[in-house]
Amino acid sequence: MPGRFAANTYVRQPRQANIQMDRKRFLQAMAALPGGAYMMNMKELAGMVKPFSTTTQQMPVLFLGHGSPMNAIEENEFVQGFRQVGKEIPKPNAIICISAHWETKGTFVTAMEKPRTIHDFGGFPPALYQVQYPAPGSPALAKETAELITTTTTGLDQTWGLDHGAWSVIKHLYPAADVPVIQMSLDYTKAPQYHYELAKELAALRKKGVLIIGSGNLVHNLRMVAWDKLNVPGFGYDWALEARAKMNAYILSNNHKPLINYAEQGRAFQLAIPSPDHYLPLLYTLALKQEDEQISLFNDKAVAGSLSMTSVKIDKA
Repeated sequence: MPGRFAANTYVRQPRQANIQMDRKRFLQAMAALPGGAYMMNMKELAGMVKPFSTTTQQMPVLFLGHGSPMNAIEENEFVQGFRQVGKEIPKPNAIICISAHWETKGTFVTAMEKPRTIHDFGGFPPALYQVQYPAPGSPALAKETAELITTTTTGLDQTWGLDHGAWSVIKHLYPAADVPVIQMSLDYTKAPQYHYELAKELAALRKKGVLIIGSGNLVHNLRMVAWDKLNVPGFGYDWALEARAKMNAYILSNNHKPLINYAEQGRAFQLAIPSPDHYLPLLYTLALKQEDEQISLFNDKAVAGSLSMTSVKIDKA
């Protein structure tokens, strides 16, 4: 993705030139859809960070299907779903977001006090580039997160910030930008099982008021977007609907093995997940589910034939 990167991170190059072209075409098409300008009042950052001490209440875990960056400034049912979840769950002390849009060689967490808002896309209306989400970072949480992870050495990044996989959805949960946010990168060199096991090491943070969010899309094939059906609600190709239905069934029945081994689940899954970036954040969410917790879906609709906005909430029954 465009943007500046820390000197010690290595971001994967696009897999194929035609994927780049299809993504550009998709972004241009989405930019043509109606959207509204978004204005945000700047907040004083001092005093926002709360102590990360153990609490009696365990925070929920979320996977958010973030979809088009235009969801940051549009008013639609998906945005309403994000807002509703923000009202249903306790306000966190801080947020860790695992976004599809930060892939690195190795694992990193953002550790700056004031993360920048990254506009990592092209071809959208000027109003979208004007959006700033000035949530503070949390060097303390970044350090604690890095120390919790024993599977690998976790680097403290001072350059990345908040990409649109994070801010375009978190801004609907907490529009005042008064909750510290850090991001954790996806190590693109590792297999799905590795990500699932790594996520489990974050469990202790849930009891310290930290909301862990995976952000991506379960069905995400930009190369097969139905350009003439962008405005048709719920339209999905047969394979996309099949993959979404099977994924949902596995999620709701706590059957994580086939979701981890998604490459072995047949043609529909292969088309739904042509690359792992938007899918892996789901595994970070599912790995943190405990036996006494319930799981529910929201924003569970297909978009433009080859995308889905399905989102997941895990909390106490």
